[in-house]
Amino acid sequence: MTSEEYLYILALKQCKNIGNINLKKLIANIGSAKKVWESSTKSLLSTSGIGKQTIQNIGNKEFLLIAEKEIKLCEKQGINIISQTDQLYPKHLLNCDDSPVVLFYKGNLNPDRNPVSMVGTRKMTSYGKTFIQDLLAGLSGSKVSTVSGLALGVDSCVHEESLKNKIPTIAVLAQGLSSIYPARNKTLANKILENNGALITEYASFEGMAKENFLQRNRIIAGFSSNLIVVETAYGGGSVTTVSFANQYNRDIFALPGKITDIYSQGCNQLISLNKAEPIVDINSLIKNLNFIPQTELFPKEEAKIEIDPEKKDHHKILAIMTENKTISLDELAEKSGILHHKLLPILLDLEIYGYINCLSGRQYQLN
Repeated sequence: MTSEEYLYILALKQCKNIGNINLKKLIANIGSAKKVWESSTKSLLSTSGIGKQTIQNIGNKEFLLIAEKEIKLCEKQGINIISQTDQLYPKHLLNCDDSPVVLFYKGNLNPDRNPVSMVGTRKMTSYGKTFIQDLLAGLSGSKVSTVSGLALGVDSCVHEESLKNKIPTIAVLAQGLSSIYPARNKTLANKILENNGALITEYASFEGMAKENFLQRNRIIAGFSSNLIVVETAYGGGSVTTVSFANQYNRDIFALPGKITDIYSQGCNQLISLNKAEPIVDINSLIKNLNFIPQTELFPKEEAKIEIDPEKKDHHKILAIMTENKTISLDELAEKSGILHHKLLPILLDLEIYGYINCLSGRQYQLN
């Protein structure tokens, strides 16, 4: 995308009532941000769902001047701007209806790595910290990156432990990249950039900081990866809103359970009880469910498989199907085998216990 197109996108971002969804509608219908900016009222109103209130500020020359200053500021401070047509735009975010039209970033987005999003309370306990340390040590050496929000507590721990384990980490900010919040994490932000990570935001410097920005920031964390891990949260904590977004985006969500008397485990326990998140049973199982390849020494050597009775024809039938497909869903297995779900589940459980298959998240099964 040309710098001129970014100029008009940034001008349009300043217009009242033009959020990401409306902006994408207008650009899709009219052809480009520049054409939107220069279009007649009649042309703009031809876009479905767009009314006079939405377009009233389009064409304000003052907004163009502010956009020009922003682009110069980005050039001066080494801030990159990317749109949804750029290869570096996070691929999972593209599937979200409300994804940002443009993103600002510093550093390296590592598009060749598998991102995993992690969130939790600012009042992290030693239980949460130990879990993060163990998980990221287990992921060390894998082709992954971590994504969190640079807040105190869990977010900071995720970024710090990623750095210790040489895992690139991405911090999603709730304000422009000209400033760091909280200020005490400025050193951490610099370390992220120095170690192949990135700082990213949807906000230009002229948008300032508002309370609602943090809620909007959470949707980017949720959308950035196909997986979301909730470490610790109380009832109604900010992480719960991130889970809501992740559920909307059809992400795989994992929550760290804890004692019912521990305040910062109660939110996770509730998410699990409401079937909004899968419980984290142990580190090895979680890493397998993330479908990432960790260090081989993390896992014990494969145990000998239990021989299947030749009379169990359905068991052998399922194994034959999985040999051809490697990873397959429960519905696909039922369709290919002609075995009903309620009869298929005990067979799959047997095969998992015998060591032939692994059960993944989302009712997916993988040949061992």
